Amino acid sequence: MFDYPALIALAEVLRTGSFEQAAHALHVTPSAISQRIKSLEERIGAPLVRRGQPCTGTETGQRLARHAEQVRLLEQDLALAPQASAERARPAVIRIAVNADSLASWLIPALAATPSGTLFDLEIDDQDHCDDWLARGDVWAAVTANPAPLAGCDTLPLGRLRYIATASPEFIAQHFPQGVTAQALATAPSLIFNAKDRLQAQWAKLATGTNAPLPAHTLPSPQAFLEGARAGLGWGMNIEAMARDDLAAGRLQALSPQPLDVALYWKTLRVMKAPLAPLTAAIRKAAAEGLISPFQRA
Repeated sequence: MFDYPALIALAEVLRTGSFEQAAHALHVTPSAISQRIKSLEERIGAPLVRRGQPCTGTETGQRLARHAEQVRLLEQDLALAPQASAERARPAVIRIAVNADSLASWLIPALAATPSGTLFDLEIDDQDHCDDWLARGDVWAAVTANPAPLAGCDTLPLGRLRYIATASPEFIAQHFPQGVTAQALATAPSLIFNAKDRLQAQWAKLATGTNAPLPAHTLPSPQAFLEGARAGLGWGMNIEAMARDDLAAGRLQALSPQPLDVALYWKTLRVMKAPLAPLTAAIRKAAAEGLISPFQRA
């Protein structure tokens, strides 16, 4: 059995990035934190922390820290923390993988509605790749576009996030005078979130029936997508709810009436189902208010 105070110290060092900050959070001295980490490393027989600014964890250190956070969350659900030491009673951390567009458009109310006493650590990735974090055990839950079952996890359909291909009126007049064609898309600058972002390519295939090459600016921010489109930098798949005011005011126009809907799912580790239940309930409520119902026709 692992030394629990040592695991807590490790988790806190990796969370805060500092032995001093971890000591402050746990109300002990930095030397006590250092001794606990050293003892744990000697027992494991491997380094757990890369000393630096900030401190980071080795692969083994990160796995142990995640284990400590899972135990803390389970204890909190079992109401053990109030009777435990001050170190165990500190807020649990829930690690979630989520796409940036969900975070920007509908997820925050769910996090805010979760009972106090919980902290969130979010990993941002493309919706088609959030499953990878869950499969590796790096997070306890994920908002993902992959409906396929994942071993040891429960899957809940949330709804569809709708995107509209948008650009400024001036950009459309310059680059799409004959409408959306494969030839126009091959020269008109597009906007992408990162190299994993396939939304623009998917919409272009729907609109033209071809896999047109898309020159692209990389803007890793949903807000930057809106601002870039408004400024005439390029065209991109903007979240309908976020672009609604700009579309109504004429600052943005749709390249065509063809939307692109992305179905989203909430996946959680089955072993963490009970402690994650309040968050899951809040996620379902926020999704019902911010997404198109999974049972509603397009």
